[in-house]
Amino acid sequence: MAVPVVFFAVFFAYPVTAIVGRGLKAGGDWQFGRIGDVLSRPDILDVLWFTTWQALASTALTLLIALPGAYVFARFDFPGKQVLRAVVTVPFVLPTVVVGTAFLALLGRGGLLDELWGVRLDTTVWAILLAHVFFNYAVVVRTVGGLWSQLDPRQGEAARVLGAGRFAAFRRVTLPALAPAVAAAALMVFLFTFTSFGVVQILGGPAYSTLEVEIYRQTAQLLDLPTAAVLTLVQFAAVGGILAVHAATVRRRERALKLVDPAQTSRRPRGAGQWALLGGVLLTALLLILLPLGVLVERSFDGPGGYGFGYYEALQSVGAGGSSTFLVPPLEAVGNSLRYALVATLIALVVGGLAAAALTRRAGRLVRGFDALLMLPLGVSAVTVGFGFLITLDKPPLDLRTSWILVPLAQALVGVPFVVRTMLPVLRAVDERLREAAAVLGASPLRAWREVDLPLVRRAVLVAAGFAFAVSLGEFGATVFIARPDNPTLPVAVARLLGRSGELNYGQAMALSTILMLVCAVSLLLLERIRTDRSGEF
Repeated sequence: MAVPVVFFAVFFAYPVTAIVGRGLKAGGDWQFGRIGDVLSRPDILDVLWFTTWQALASTALTLLIALPGAYVFARFDFPGKQVLRAVVTVPFVLPTVVVGTAFLALLGRGGLLDELWGVRLDTTVWAILLAHVFFNYAVVVRTVGGLWSQLDPRQGEAARVLGAGRFAAFRRVTLPALAPAVAAAALMVFLFTFTSFGVVQILGGPAYSTLEVEIYRQTAQLLDLPTAAVLTLVQFAAVGGILAVHAATVRRRERALKLVDPAQTSRRPRGAGQWALLGGVLLTALLLILLPLGVLVERSFDGPGGYGFGYYEALQSVGAGGSSTFLVPPLEAVGNSLRYALVATLIALVVGGLAAAALTRRAGRLVRGFDALLMLPLGVSAVTVGFGFLITLDKPPLDLRTSWILVPLAQALVGVPFVVRTMLPVLRAVDERLREAAAVLGASPLRAWREVDLPLVRRAVLVAAGFAFAVSLGEFGATVFIARPDNPTLPVAVARLLGRSGELNYGQAMALSTILMLVCAVSLLLLERIRTDRSGEF
């Protein structure tokens, strides 16, 4: 456990603590009175209110739309099921910048709905809520659907034989069994929407800010570190509470039910009602997921002179059309992102794999606390982490401000939780007697891991690597601070292009977003071919 603890202490706890301390100290003394001063400001109260209620609304809307999909994936067997599962998961690993760009192309000024019917939602909360549903649909489908597929359907059938109606059987038998999974999914959706950055940054405009967006504004634009530090503490406390409740619901789910093989519960739809439900879910997936992505692709080819590869060709030159957005051709961001993501994936696999192995072999409150700590990078302000890197990793022996490794380190922080959550359930399923037998035969712990654990978890390692690669590729919050102008990543390049006026910049942003979307989609399709239903929690 030493390597994961040191990694998180140096590259997560230290930068976050340093940036918060710098904001709350004056003349060497702590100024805790600043907390009350900041939280009493009307503009900050508006940010806190919007952050909370949009997260609640996004969570409720996501559950309403995604729960029928969870049932369909859990109980129905139909052609193309695996491909559709990959399709609905693509948005979850897409960079939030790309999600915001896709909905901007669909709902914003000059977007599809604006052109067809004059409907423009780019500065309203509806665009934000729909983008959040798009992003988190797979969280509900996989978390709830994964458990639903392992519930014995004969329990509900027995209730109906005893006289209960279909709805009564669902309410009294199925729903209580699903409640921990629904609660866990709802908490994760709330966490991701509560800390939303890229989507709100692009779609919200100046009128709407979440805590994460406001931290970025106070840090990067206003240089008001005290306010940013207070907001970071508020977000940290909220995220810690959410993760604590989530851990409790997960433990309850793991020990409360007797599960069956999902292959025994899946069958082809029967009757008009079930076929209608399947059709409704497929239509929802088409409209909610494929339509925004399709509009994104269409806009990337729709140039001033008609459809073509003009915007893609412009990515190969510096200052195309008079733009000075980059010091290098924007297309170089593709190679930069792939290299950074590969290194970040390797780091995440080493750190996350060691952490998962340690959590498998130990128990107790301290271990559960460390397990929760590993999830914090998903919720704590990535903006704070990125800015903290700049002010802390600037002295020997960790003078990394000018080093390329800084970006992969920040990306690996986001990838480690996915590695742990993917590998941990699989490692816990390995029979401990196999390790004991290897030790009795003289195998060292390293050899026992290589000869016993690795063959059994090899598939989970590949899945974990795929998720870590995809989320590293799309990391934006921290990278926007530390990526050098001559080595931008894809999300940073998209954000810079969208931040400048002009049709050419907008078209290049659409082209880069399309490239990033395709890379993530290919990664997910490959994962679905190698994963099994039990390969972790994602």
